[in-house]
Amino acid sequence: MRHSAIQRVGDGESATLSLTGRLTFVEAGHIWTEVRRSVEGIQKGEHLAFDMSGVEAVDGGTMALLVHLRGELAARGVVADFVGAQENVQALIHLYRGDIQPVRRRKRKHEGMLNQIGRATSEFFVEVKGILAFFGSVVLSALGLLKEPKTGNWKDLLPTMERTGADAVPIVILINFLVGFVMAYQGARQLKQFGANIYVADLVGLSVTRELGPLMTAIILCGRSGASFAAELGSMKVSEEIDALRTMGFGPVRYLVLPRMFALMLVLPVLTLVGDLVGMLGGMVVGMTTLGLTFGGYLSETHKALHAWDVFSGVIKSVVFGLAIALIACQQGFATTGGAEGVGRRTTASVVSILFTLILLDAGFTMFFHAFHL
Repeated sequence: MRHSAIQRVGDGESATLSLTGRLTFVEAGHIWTEVRRSVEGIQKGEHLAFDMSGVEAVDGGTMALLVHLRGELAARGVVADFVGAQENVQALIHLYRGDIQPVRRRKRKHEGMLNQIGRATSEFFVEVKGILAFFGSVVLSALGLLKEPKTGNWKDLLPTMERTGADAVPIVILINFLVGFVMAYQGARQLKQFGANIYVADLVGLSVTRELGPLMTAIILCGRSGASFAAELGSMKVSEEIDALRTMGFGPVRYLVLPRMFALMLVLPVLTLVGDLVGMLGGMVVGMTTLGLTFGGYLSETHKALHAWDVFSGVIKSVVFGLAIALIACQQGFATTGGAEGVGRRTTASVVSILFTLILLDAGFTMFFHAFHL
């Protein structure tokens, strides 16, 4: 490739850069260096003409570099054009939009505080609208399932229960045992001061069955099953599998959401009872090893302290917790957009939303039971 020096014409407000020969991508580095050096002296407001009359042929890579340079000149306020090109070269210039005047990019203005508040508020209400629409479709699908039970996706219920329930038993046992163990240790020191060692059974039994058992088990399933549901349905949404189900006549909510919802509502109470048992077992270990209690004494005190309602109230909470986990996780999955990044974002949002909702529900249950002396 050969080029002439920049030739200034007339009053100094225009210049010409002549290019000759065959412009191939093999020489792209050399071409780029020489052409950029040649246009360094061009000032804002001048006009530069790339004289292509001597160019025999040019490939796409080199043409892309020249068009990119033309865009850089436009950003500096220099008007540049390709002139005198042969027919074959002009076709490539047109293909790479070299004959279209580049538009200078506007500088992005910093978004003001009021704009940010307005945008966040608008996005919030759009999200609320989507949530309400999803919950409405769940209610309608559930009512339709009551009318026609045969239309339900019952074959997925047992595998989902196994995946969310049986597979979670080891981690539920471990976490709840440690919770009861730690709680007994925390209370042991204070109870020793008053000679009330036996009441560690009351402390652990009531706190585990009424609060910590259902809540900790729900939090575990939030991390395991809630995130899993959101990621699965989110991947199906971005890969258009959910749209394919609609096309084939399957209701996505009835086919995908209801089996997961019923599975969690059934397995979470069972896991909660398992968690209650091992939590009290953890307290018993502390009582027998550090407080001098006997197995029979600890068991008798636990039996006196606990009532059927204490256990049943935790089971009621766990059913509602399971419903909340399934609905929020599935709603976030159905709202996924934007590919893999969107799946990750919605999965994170589902876990955060579920945890927040679980705490709110637990507080609401506590206030309700306290108000009615339950």
